Amino acid sequence: MFMMDDTNEERKGATRRTALRGLGLAVGGMALATGLGTSPAAAAPRRGLGTYVLVHGTHSAGAFWMPIARELVLRGHRVVMVDQPRHGAEAFVPESYQRQDLTAMAVEPSPLKGLGLDDYEARVTGIVRQAARSGPVVLVGHSLGGVSVSRVGEAVPHLLHHICYMAAFCPSRVLPTADACTAAPENANAVSPVELTVGDPDRLGVLRLNLRTGVSGELALLKEMICADYPDADFRRILAGMQTDEPVAAYAGRAVGRAGNWGRIPRTYLRFGRDRTIATALQDRMISEADASTPGNSFRVHDFPGASHVGPLDPTPVADVLDTLAGQGG
Repeated sequence: MFMMDDTNEERKGATRRTALRGLGLAVGGMALATGLGTSPAAAAPRRGLGTYVLVHGTHSAGAFWMPIARELVLRGHRVVMVDQPRHGAEAFVPESYQRQDLTAMAVEPSPLKGLGLDDYEARVTGIVRQAARSGPVVLVGHSLGGVSVSRVGEAVPHLLHHICYMAAFCPSRVLPTADACTAAPENANAVSPVELTVGDPDRLGVLRLNLRTGVSGELALLKEMICADYPDADFRRILAGMQTDEPVAAYAGRAVGRAGNWGRIPRTYLRFGRDRTIATALQDRMISEADASTPGNSFRVHDFPGASHVGPLDPTPVADVLDTLAGQGG
């Protein structure tokens, strides 16, 4: 949690600007997430196929993964779609948001205040420990979910068969947090939702967005960030699955994997070429810095040049890549 004092107004402003640049929005679909922190899509796995643990990004939920999870399940895999604490089935919906009272929204307390990467890593690591009892685990993170992938890879590398970053943050010693990544010059052309922010993030402890806005300019900005190439009907469907609050501390938590732990796990990056939230140039820098830290274990990069932040509307090409990871070793 960020604790800011009145004598450090300049740093407060910098904190807000950094956190708001390239929020790393990972957005959910319309399907409901069920269970304690997970939304299981279960099927009897074929021999030799593993469990995919899928981690969403900010302002999102496990249901974001439903189209890809469906594809993987139909191919015989076990899939768990993680809900991070107070997301998805545990989501907090401000009462003032329901009424669209923006004045009240600016001050309504959030139970997400104080949550951070320790909480996120504990949630995902617990699920990985359970899933690993049934065979190989492939851990996949989208957007802000990448910091959880790095943290879990550092905590339990022996339980992970493969890790995958899908247009996700992959911090390094130079860029150790999501905040640092979004502030990098390679992310300069990312789109920021600063005008959609309600309240003071430092006081609320969360980045709160009014996602039910009816202002055409604000909707256009959201669409550019999330899925500029999608039909409007699909954009509205995706927007409906998002939630208002994400803890500020999640962006500030350090998530740097060491070569002997995280760095020994085979890894893949799905690079999205039209991403306006985590700019493609930033994706390239994060890949390069990770590879430099583990020269004997580089990213396998799969390029999706036409994909915006949430990926292709058709989930099949992404599922095709993920489908191969359960069988890939070092």
